[in-house]
Amino acid sequence: DIITDETLAKLQHALAQFHQYCKIFHTMRVHPDGFSLPCQHSLTHYEVLIHSFGAPNGLCMSITKSKHIKAVKEPWRHSNKYNALGQMLLTNQHLDKLAAATIDFEKCRMLKGSLASSHSQYLCTIFPLHSVSLLLD
Repeated sequence: DIITDETLAKLQHALAQFHQYCKIFHTMRVHPDGFSLPCQHSLTHYEVLIHSFGAPNGLCMSITKSKHIKAVKEPWRHSNKYNALGQMLLTNQHLDKLAAATIDFEKCRMLKGSLASSHSQYLCTIFPLHSVSLLLD
């Protein structure tokens, strides 16, 4: 689980070989449009990122992909596509605030149960004699 400079050099060498030899797929028309995969692109940044932040232990593409979908793709879909970046940032800000409020409300026991159960309990306190018939109707 230790990544050394030698390990990083081997990674860079393997990546360079991949980019050199993957051209055969284009030449042989197996994949005529070439490759444009985010996972392959992210590998080009690994050496610098590992030097800067350490080994990505426990990090896999599915984690970064799910974060990308939540932070970029979903807000993009909700935008009107005009000046989308500002809308996307605002959407993410609103979602973060909602998540923080949800945590706070749960700590205060404000989000316990459903809206229907809350109204049912409220009506039972107002109309205690009719509570059974209200719940049965």
